[in-house]
Amino acid sequence: MNLKKLDRDTITAILLISPSIVALLIFVYGFIYWTLRVSTSKWVGLTPNLEWAGLSNYLGLMNDPRFHIDVRNTIIFTLLFVVGCLLLGLVLALLLDQGLRGESFFRSLFLFPMAISFIVTGVVWRWLMNPAGGSRISGLNLLFDSLGLDFLINKWYTTPNWGIAAIAIPAIWQMSGFTMALYLGGLRAIPEELREAARVDGASEYQIYRRIILPLLRPVTLSAMIILGHISLKVFDLIIAVAGKQVALDVPAVYMWTTTFDGLFYGRGAAIGIFLLVTVAVLVIPYLYFTLRQEAEV
Repeated sequence: MNLKKLDRDTITAILLISPSIVALLIFVYGFIYWTLRVSTSKWVGLTPNLEWAGLSNYLGLMNDPRFHIDVRNTIIFTLLFVVGCLLLGLVLALLLDQGLRGESFFRSLFLFPMAISFIVTGVVWRWLMNPAGGSRISGLNLLFDSLGLDFLINKWYTTPNWGIAAIAIPAIWQMSGFTMALYLGGLRAIPEELREAARVDGASEYQIYRRIILPLLRPVTLSAMIILGHISLKVFDLIIAVAGKQVALDVPAVYMWTTTFDGLFYGRGAAIGIFLLVTVAVLVIPYLYFTLRQEAEV
């Protein structure tokens, strides 16, 4: 009787998850295969052409100066975005962990930007980072001018070579609250007895945070780095909303859009898509392996 019930429960569970499995196979892995197939084709224009082209699209990317700009911009944006979110999120979490009055209000306030899409964030920060001067000055530059901080006035995302660094500012503003929530959860999971024992042994607050708190937060830091890293690699809407399609601020996702839908080079666009998939997988797969290995050891 138990075996029959077990079989019935197993069959019911399989039937319940089978639509999701089918959808996953079609709309994720099926499309990945199709993108990979198109990336090795000579498809140019609206008429499909799946004639085999080998690795020519990928080799073309490696020799493309614009793609070199994309990689450079992605590296700069990723480093600034990830480091900025980690530092600001950690500082906010440490402040909230001090038992401040109105903690719930501040926690909600810091998390609120995450509820906004990158498009909305980009539209707002495009005004805040308005590079215009003179009578048209506005946003942060107007604030700096009013406070007598003229040395902070700059061209923001129109700065030659380093304009992509300005795009990281609104991204940090939006996602630092998420990082704060991760760190705050990690801090609340650390037993208070560890801190008390360290204080009894004569450790200062600085030593407690350096020797106990921060090392215990390493798994949280790793998780945050993976999440923020894959977001930065796929950034598209924020750059479009702030600066539009500019080669100086180009990243692989924007280049993929312009190549595929503006230039109709579907093979080259699919190759960029596979490049993005591989870079994200390089981040995510080791993290998943590390996480599953830890769970197995526990």
